[in-house]
Amino acid sequence: MNTSKSLYRIALTQIKGVGVMHARALMQVIGDEEAIFKEDVRKLEAIPRISRRLIGEIRDADVLRRAEKELEFVEENKLRLLFFTDEEYPQRLTQCIDAPLLLYVKGNTDLNHQKTISVIGTRNATRYGEDFCKEFIEELSRRVPDMQVISGLAYGIDICAHRAALKHNLSTVAVLAHGLDRVYPQIHRQTAVEMLHNGALLTEFPSGTNPDKHNFVKRNRIVAGMADAVVVIESAEKGGSLTTADIANSYYREVFALPGRISDKMSTGCNRLISDNKAILLQSIDGFVSHMGWEAEEKQPLPAQQALFPDLSEEEAVIFEKISKAGPIQVNTLAIELNIPVSELFMTLLELEVKNIVTSLPGGMYRLA
Repeated sequence: MNTSKSLYRIALTQIKGVGVMHARALMQVIGDEEAIFKEDVRKLEAIPRISRRLIGEIRDADVLRRAEKELEFVEENKLRLLFFTDEEYPQRLTQCIDAPLLLYVKGNTDLNHQKTISVIGTRNATRYGEDFCKEFIEELSRRVPDMQVISGLAYGIDICAHRAALKHNLSTVAVLAHGLDRVYPQIHRQTAVEMLHNGALLTEFPSGTNPDKHNFVKRNRIVAGMADAVVVIESAEKGGSLTTADIANSYYREVFALPGRISDKMSTGCNRLISDNKAILLQSIDGFVSHMGWEAEEKQPLPAQQALFPDLSEEEAVIFEKISKAGPIQVNTLAIELNIPVSELFMTLLELEVKNIVTSLPGGMYRLA
């Protein structure tokens, strides 16, 4: 770990009034974490939306003192620090405009698995929900053995998903709404420890942060952003799972919901997601895997070369070449590998569809026509 760089990265998240967008603007203009704290005031004043008051907060000596204390905690507990520019940072998150600048990670797993799902749901899970969750993950472990399961370590569906993933040797990651100096709820501590061997505990919050209600709302955007698909298994009429589903939709993630009887309170939210076309009806593992385009496929011969399509723009040509080499590919994976925002990528893919060069498949997959 580069101690100096880590110190200033932590400090950047400790400045009062500097959120994700401000910090990204500072990094874009200044280009270096340490320089932000040592840069000439006049250069800071030239940055859009950076006021004199905010510059005062940046220069506050207490910011670095708090960062030094946090860095000591990181080193003592052998945590990983992942900055948004690091290769090990969850690359799916980099496509989200409000992604955290810095993540604190405890564990031993790659956060960029080829296939990831977030499994979420009510804390007051019923037998119906828990049984489906266990069977779903068990079958998924056979069909997609390199899958990573993400959830929030909460009561109900969250902990059920983590334990099922552990049982079937899938990597599993818990996104927490507090610092890594604690595990909440405490009763799930043993499961959290077991997860460290083939998974991780992950948070954007420094040590000493309490599991307050508003932190769970912030946590949910990471749960949504790290996954290819969000699976909602039981939700009441209101709840954090519905918020996460809305966020996932805004990130162009696939959202699935388990239906239930109209008389079941813990199925009300899922049924509404489906009826409002905010989620795909989850009926079987076959349907899920098929929709995501995750069936095992034989390697196809490489298609005709780009010379056959002389009217491609530079951006279209890059996408064409990538899909021709990779075969069917999920749009979020394509966005990450080409470093193109999903919203921009969709527009170019649409142009390629119009030209009958690519075809869209269920689950946000694309292949050559």
